[in-house]
Amino acid sequence: MRRARWLAPWKDSTERPVIYHCVTRVVERRLAFGPEEKEKFRTFMRMYENFSGCRVLAYCLMGNHVHILLEVPPMPDGGLTDAELLKRLRALYNGVEVGLVAKELREARKAVGQGLADESYVAAIHERFTYRMHDLGEFMKTLLARFTRWFNVQHLRTGALWESRFKSVLVEEGIASRTMAAYIDLNPVRAGMVTDPAEYRWSSYGEAMGGGAKGNGAKARGGLVRAIMAHKGYAADARHWAGAVSKEYRMILLAEGMESLREEVDADGKLQVKVVRKGMSKEVAEEEKRRLERRRDLLMRQMLRYRVRYFSDGVAIGSRGFVDGVFKACRERFSARRTSGARRMRGAGAAAAGVIWSARDLKVGVG
Repeated sequence: MRRARWLAPWKDSTERPVIYHCVTRVVERRLAFGPEEKEKFRTFMRMYENFSGCRVLAYCLMGNHVHILLEVPPMPDGGLTDAELLKRLRALYNGVEVGLVAKELREARKAVGQGLADESYVAAIHERFTYRMHDLGEFMKTLLARFTRWFNVQHLRTGALWESRFKSVLVEEGIASRTMAAYIDLNPVRAGMVTDPAEYRWSSYGEAMGGGAKGNGAKARGGLVRAIMAHKGYAADARHWAGAVSKEYRMILLAEGMESLREEVDADGKLQVKVVRKGMSKEVAEEEKRRLERRRDLLMRQMLRYRVRYFSDGVAIGSRGFVDGVFKACRERFSARRTSGARRMRGAGAAAAGVIWSARDLKVGVG
């Protein structure tokens, strides 16, 4: 029996969005995707993004697996207008089909105006499509099924393409979403395919750097802006990309200065940033603390060059308060012996210990 997927306790909120890191792998982990398959998957992904109202903040399409950092915003208060619904439908359906729905809506509105029907008549038309919108499961299910149909036709095959249900991890906006985006964009670097993630075209950063003004580069840049700056209220707007945001993100990706580092962590796997002020002034102590925090930041960038299981299996990733909040809201899903939610990251994730926390304590294979 499959366990229920970990969904945000606030998934039905009318105000608060949810960010998930989703991972799905090809059956038997075969290297099935070449350039054509990756381009087609990205095309479908953008189509369903436009249809569903979900936002792709970061992604990477590899030869046998896919990473997507997906934000699921709440449905707009009051639902979609007829015009907004038809605009969404154009992302998936041809003009004839959209025209038929438009005609159906006009006739329904007319019937309501004449007192022959109530608003539920119109609502039923909307619900035929909107149940697939603003929903993690529907987005991934529809995207993966549509790609599977195309792939099977192209390769004269039948049957399942994906190894199992996709994995998903709850991600807090801010440092966690920024770190997760960079981790995703660095997949081809970890695989030894490129040295600069900008050179890999089937990723959010590669698309952001290589997409032309009229292409989807703007979509990728907007997604990364949101991943990096959502905690400061930034929308997924590519106009914010140039300047400080893109520079900060590139520094994270390139891990500048990491070649001079030695990993200095305590027994719990946490880099020490506590400053003992004995014998030094407050000003000197503060400067020393800033130096150690910069060092920790560089170690976190170095960490992203390695596989970190917490990012795909940690259930929830974020600040201690964020993870504890998920734990309290989903208390029945944890052991009765467990008293707290946040778990310190260890092994390959040790550099983030005390900054980013996990809801799952991965005791085996964390390095």
